[in-house]
Amino acid sequence: MTMRKWHEFLDPILRVLRDGGVLTRRELVEKAADSVGLTQEDRSIVLATGMPMFENRIGWAMSHLVIAGALERPQRARYQITDLGRSLLAKHAVVTKDIVTEETGYNGRTPSATVVTKNASENAELDSSVDPEEIIDQGIQQIRDEVAADLLSRLQSKSPTFFEEAVVKLLVAMGYGGTEGRAAVTRQSNDGGIDGVIDQDTLGLNRVYVQAKRYSSDNSVQRPEIQAFVGALSGKADGGVFITTGRFSRGALEYADAVPTRIILIDGQRLTSLMIRFGVGVQVKSTVNIVRVDEDFFEQ
Repeated sequence: MTMRKWHEFLDPILRVLRDGGVLTRRELVEKAADSVGLTQEDRSIVLATGMPMFENRIGWAMSHLVIAGALERPQRARYQITDLGRSLLAKHAVVTKDIVTEETGYNGRTPSATVVTKNASENAELDSSVDPEEIIDQGIQQIRDEVAADLLSRLQSKSPTFFEEAVVKLLVAMGYGGTEGRAAVTRQSNDGGIDGVIDQDTLGLNRVYVQAKRYSSDNSVQRPEIQAFVGALSGKADGGVFITTGRFSRGALEYADAVPTRIILIDGQRLTSLMIRFGVGVQVKSTVNIVRVDEDFFEQ
C-alpha cells in the first residue's frame, strides 16, 4: 500500500482516542498505525534522519490536532481527545484537514507563515521544477511554524508565574544580563506591574525591566496597560520590555512609539520566533548536512 500522507492520519488518531483514554506518544503512534493496517514494510521506510516515515507523519498529525484543540496533553508525552475532537467525530464520517480547518480555524500555519506544504517530499511530487534546497528551506520553515504555534499554545496554558520566568530566561539567552549580571522574576505585590528585572552588570547600574502578559492569541494589550508600565518605570529606568502571548492594539503600538521612555513590545508571534532562534523551550531534533561537489578538488 502507499504510505498515507500526514493529514490522512488525523481521523485514525481521533478514533483511537475516542473512548477518552490517555495514551503515551508511542502507544498512540502504534495504535494509529495498526488501525490503518500499516505493514512491516511500510514501517521500515525511514527518512534521511533515520526516523521511520510513518512515525514522522503520525507525529505531524498529532501536533496539528493538539494545536487545533482536538487533542490535549494531560501529562507530558501523553494524549487524550477533547470535547472538540469528539464533536468532529460525531459530525463527520471522516475527519479531514479541511474539516479541522473549517471547524477550528487552524490551518497549520502561523499568521505570517509562507505558503508551503506539510511535507517537503509531497511538495517535490507536485512540482519537480522546485530547487531541492528550496524544498528543504520550505520544510524547515513549516517545521518552525508548527513549533511556534505549539510553543504559543503551551505558554498560554501554563501559569502566569511560569510565563514570567520563561520570558526572563529568554532575555538572558539573548544576552541580556551580561557575564556577571543577574536576572530575577519579581515577587513583590507592589512591583507596579514589573514582572522581571535583569541587571546588565554586577552592580545593577544598568537594568532591563520586564512585564509579561499571558493572553490568548486574539486578546490585545491595550494602551492603558502600556501607560501603566511606563509609569512603573518612572525613576527606575529609561526603558523596558513588554512581552505578551497575545497582540498589541494599535493604540498601544502608537503610544509606545511616541512616548520618550524606550519601550520594546514583543507579541506572541515574535516571542515564539525568538524562543526558537535562541533555543529556549526547544531542542534540536536533527541536523541536515547539504553536500555538493568540491570544484577546487577537481581543478588540481
